[in-house]
Amino acid sequence: MKIFLADRQDITRAGLMYLIERLPDADYKYIEDKGELLLGLHEYPDSIVILDYTLFDINDGEELVILSQRFKRVHWILFSEDLSLDFVRYLIASGPEFSIVMKESPLSEIKTSIDYAIRKQRFISQRMAEMLLAPVPQMEERVKLTKTETEILKDIALGMTTKEIAEKRFSSFHTINTHRKNIFRKLSVNNVHEATKYALRAGLIDSAEYYI
Repeated sequence: MKIFLADRQDITRAGLMYLIERLPDADYKYIEDKGELLLGLHEYPDSIVILDYTLFDINDGEELVILSQRFKRVHWILFSEDLSLDFVRYLIASGPEFSIVMKESPLSEIKTSIDYAIRKQRFISQRMAEMLLAPVPQMEERVKLTKTETEILKDIALGMTTKEIAEKRFSSFHTINTHRKNIFRKLSVNNVHEATKYALRAGLIDSAEYYI
């Protein structure tokens, strides 16, 4: 079984390697970016991807679901520090090929998630399951975006791509993509359309500016 490690954190990756090396008939490969991941999935269409979604260059939940539909035999373990509940619900509703494990999860849960993935079964960590089952608060807290996040949200709502925003701000694509994911997480949205609706409601852009 080929396992792709799409995780840029050295310590986390070392721990995952330690676990995988002790599994029979399993080996791993570290993946740097989306292009390398696509090449790997073409070569190993029955593989497992352990993905730190927050730090990897996948734009949003829709793109991730499209990848899962394109490579139907791949199982995805999302292994991140912070994922919005709406984002997790969206992935779970999309199909059984997504497992969710938090980086704060105990070692036993991380190992179990890999065992489940090998058998093509979904695993949800206990902490995430508790969060999903918790009552929805009646009063929604005001979203707090940083000044940079607010500026990037406005650019997104005006139709600029991640690459264009990076060039405008003299930043890397990866930096802007990380901001974008954090914005989507804070707003509990899954795509540009939903983020744009929020920007319009919040008065960050006006309708005339949006429709130009």
